[in-house]
Amino acid sequence: MLETVSASRHAAGAGTGGRGSPATTRNRRVRRAARRLLLYAVLLALGWAFVLPMVWMLGASLKPENEVMVVPPDLLPSVPQWANYVAAADAVLPFFWNSAKLALLNVAFLLLFASLAGFGFARLEFRGKNVAFAALLATAMIPGIVYLIPQYIMYRQIGWIDTHYPLWVPKVLTPVFGTFLLRQAFRTIPRELEEAAAIDGASTFTVYWRIMLPQVKPALAAVGVLTFLESWNDLFGPLIFVNSQHLQTLPVALALFQGEYFTQTNLMMAAATISVVPPLVLFVLAQKYFVQGVTMTGLRG
Repeated sequence: MLETVSASRHAAGAGTGGRGSPATTRNRRVRRAARRLLLYAVLLALGWAFVLPMVWMLGASLKPENEVMVVPPDLLPSVPQWANYVAAADAVLPFFWNSAKLALLNVAFLLLFASLAGFGFARLEFRGKNVAFAALLATAMIPGIVYLIPQYIMYRQIGWIDTHYPLWVPKVLTPVFGTFLLRQAFRTIPRELEEAAAIDGASTFTVYWRIMLPQVKPALAAVGVLTFLESWNDLFGPLIFVNSQHLQTLPVALALFQGEYFTQTNLMMAAATISVVPPLVLFVLAQKYFVQGVTMTGLRG
């Protein structure tokens, strides 16, 4: 009797397309494939929307001037004009090296000071540590425009106006964001490592330099990339504190020389492409460590 009831239930479930039936499984797979296809289509459309301006910039940089603004627009040049890059490079190369020098100074010294401060806040015990760290973070809430005039007056009194010092010295001495990220990274490292080094007689600086610092390379890469991008794209600082043309950086040169040297759109796009290459190459090379660094800094509060 029980076998008859069980067989009838199984037959009823198979006839109505039960949960484990082939038809239900096939429908579920079709819905999952449709959702995945829709997701890929949306991501592809968004990706193309972000890439399209860069594609147009590259195409315009290789076109003659009379082909740049044609209607309907054509992304690819009929005959690539590589001479556009030669002319643009001749005009922007001095400003390119100024930007590169400032970016390297910012990255090198900010990583040094931010890692020292982050290690101190994460591992050392001293009176008022939490209050000092809270005060450091509070300074990030003050807009830079508030203390722009006091900064300018101070830099003028010490002779820093029309020099590169205001563009890197204050930034590397107040690395708020870098200190925060590296502090979080240092806090994820087990204390057993530094305890073992201390037992072996290592000093505090040796523990920092040889034990702790190699453990946070991804976080250092993340801070380095962000610092490089901030310095490379800085337009406001050079515009305010630098007056001489030969000391200007690439973003200011692209803005100020737009009417004097880059009256042609194709040359302007060639110069813009040159300015995009270093950050793009840096991000591609450091992408793996950049993602790891941003991820590891959020593991512990």
